[in-house]
Amino acid sequence: LSGGPFSVYDSDAPHSNPKILDLDIPILGICYGAQLLILQCGGQVEKAENREFGKAELQVLRTDGLFAGLETGEVHHHQVWMSHGDRVEVVPEGFETTAISAHSPHAALRHDKKPLVAVQFHPEVVHTLIGTDVLRNFIFGICDCSPDWTMHSFIETTVKAIKQLVGDQKVICALSGGVDSSVTAAIVHRAIGDQLTCIYVNNGLMRTGESEAILRFFRQTSKLNVIDVNASDFFLSELKGILEPEIKRKKIGLGFIKIFEDEAKKLGEVAFLAQGTLYPDVIESVSFRGEAPIKSHHNVGGLPEVMKLELIEPLRELFKDEVRKLGLELGLPEEAIYRQPFPGPGLGIRIMGEITRDRLEIVRQADVIVLDEMKKHGWYRKVWQSFAVLLPIQTVGVMGDGRTYEYVIAIRCVDSRDAMTADWSRVPYDILGIISTRIINEVRGVNRVVYDISSKPPSTIEWE
Repeated sequence: LSGGPFSVYDSDAPHSNPKILDLDIPILGICYGAQLLILQCGGQVEKAENREFGKAELQVLRTDGLFAGLETGEVHHHQVWMSHGDRVEVVPEGFETTAISAHSPHAALRHDKKPLVAVQFHPEVVHTLIGTDVLRNFIFGICDCSPDWTMHSFIETTVKAIKQLVGDQKVICALSGGVDSSVTAAIVHRAIGDQLTCIYVNNGLMRTGESEAILRFFRQTSKLNVIDVNASDFFLSELKGILEPEIKRKKIGLGFIKIFEDEAKKLGEVAFLAQGTLYPDVIESVSFRGEAPIKSHHNVGGLPEVMKLELIEPLRELFKDEVRKLGLELGLPEEAIYRQPFPGPGLGIRIMGEITRDRLEIVRQADVIVLDEMKKHGWYRKVWQSFAVLLPIQTVGVMGDGRTYEYVIAIRCVDSRDAMTADWSRVPYDILGIISTRIINEVRGVNRVVYDISSKPPSTIEWE
């Protein structure tokens, strides 16, 4: 039973069928799922006096079941990730508390006879350092499962499925040069060979020299057939005057699909569009309770409802770290696999407010400096992402003997493994100082640089 943005007492909160409790099957409740499980078993859940969001210290009370092999006692605390406003107050009959935290007196529970376990923290996120151990103990210990999924078997199954789906028809692939689209192209090409045509769209929102580098890389190192479409003017025209980030993302998504459909017509009968949608894209594009999704990813929520091309999304159930392993298994070079993630909408969502050519130039120059210094100092591969964001505000400064009133650049560096959660990177002050000095001295129109020290959640990695 998974977590979710609900209270168990909300009128529209999702509830599982209580009859599943009579099936005598293993059930793991996580966060909201834990509260729901305890409530349905006769316990009591109440709003917590102190909410917990982010890192917390967990004290394990028992070393069997979920916590087999872990240390216990007051001197042994384990870092976990919390994200809740309610908590378990009354433990139902048959359950016992197996872990506590500062604000959760029942941070983990287990039934003494049935295979029912509940945790208030999130074992599935990378910042829960014992998360893999907890999930492994549930899957292989409590559920008694056997591991039979491998990357090799995934490739075989996926290639077979693509062949059966496509037959002798043609496929176009949205190629951005990033890890996701590169691996998508590689596995689809392995399945259908020359039936695949890759389309690279320069949307005018790329980093300095990136389009040229991407095309050069694929034409020199792969057998892919790549078509280059320069649509910079089209996208900038479509985005003129747009301020709302969700509209930006959807405009960009609609623009991509229009171009792909136009290119498909030139190729003749094309039936499928392959794209590098990952599982985090799908999760963040889902709307709960009819509210806004976290954000519409240009290759998911930004798609028009009626599309003339059928989608192929071979990575849809994978996370970024799994995609990288898949890419290596497929034989892609490390330089393609270990590039930092770059959003599909490009620099368009790293410019707060309206996108103009002048603002694009500012953020491009700042971004070059960030990446250059991170590489020089050996920090590029240490962090998940590092980039510059142009804020829609101007501040007073002094440069030379004169007053300035110019833009602010925010530097964002985060540590993550799957982009579902992230923590701000502790980049040494000396490196940040060099980056700040270079941006202010070299990028015309900027007189202030700030560093973003927000985690995800509550923030997201990208600012829009």
